[in-house]
Amino acid sequence: MVKEKLPRRPVSDLSVMLATLNPVLHSGVFVFATASELTAEDAPHIVSSMREEEGLSVIAAEEHAARRGWPVALQVAWLTLKVHSDLNAVGLTAAVSRVLAAQGIACNIVAGVCHAHVFVPYAQRSAALQALRCLQSDATLA
Repeated sequence: MVKEKLPRRPVSDLSVMLATLNPVLHSGVFVFATASELTAEDAPHIVSSMREEEGLSVIAAEEHAARRGWPVALQVAWLTLKVHSDLNAVGLTAAVSRVLAAQGIACNIVAGVCHAHVFVPYAQRSAALQALRCLQSDATLA
């Protein structure tokens, strides 16, 4: 009998979350785009989606969005904060957006059940990763 590995308990303490951010930059270029419909073939290429009054917004691999002809609103890099953050935790989004804003980097944050995902303009991906690593380092020293 094989036991399933259970995820660690989610972290809700802001100082612990910041000290253990462990941001990871995913390879590839992603886009915010509008899709009229999704097919089963789209599923592996979609990072996230949100139904809005105006249509279906998706975050997807750039190559796939181009193949599908989806109108692109923004080209982005995808960073995952590897800390298992609690969905009820307060302050993580504010701290991340504050440190990126101080560097002039726009961000869009999407929460998953286990991790927060940060999308930044593709050209600023390295600066964003460095800013998040500094945020973690500063929290670790505090």
